[in-house]
Amino acid sequence: MHLIRSASLALAAMAMLASSVSAAELLMYRRQGCPWCLAWDRAIGPIYGKTDVGQRAPLRMVDLDRERLQVSLKTPVIYTPTFVLVEQNREVGRIEGYPGEAHFWGLLDQLVQRLPLRAVSD
Repeated sequence: MHLIRSASLALAAMAMLASSVSAAELLMYRRQGCPWCLAWDRAIGPIYGKTDVGQRAPLRMVDLDRERLQVSLKTPVIYTPTFVLVEQNREVGRIEGYPGEAHFWGLLDQLVQRLPLRAVSD
């Protein structure tokens, strides 16, 4: 019984890992004290995860000065905030800076349209 339960848990964990590897993700590169990051936090942060795009591409905050991810970026991230849409650890596209709430959603929608069909339909 214990062996069956352990095997079931291992299979479930592997399935979750496999799905997270191919899933889209929005990386928000930021720095401590960045005023545009704080503006995004106030306007978009509380609702992002509740939106359709937030479900397709969950948000991960990345401290530009302290964290290095194993992500294939097209160019280095310099400005904060920079939003990088990734799929299978490869950059799909990015938004540099925070252009305000209305512009952010439009630009993000354009990025999400670049995702492979399997990532959009998940």
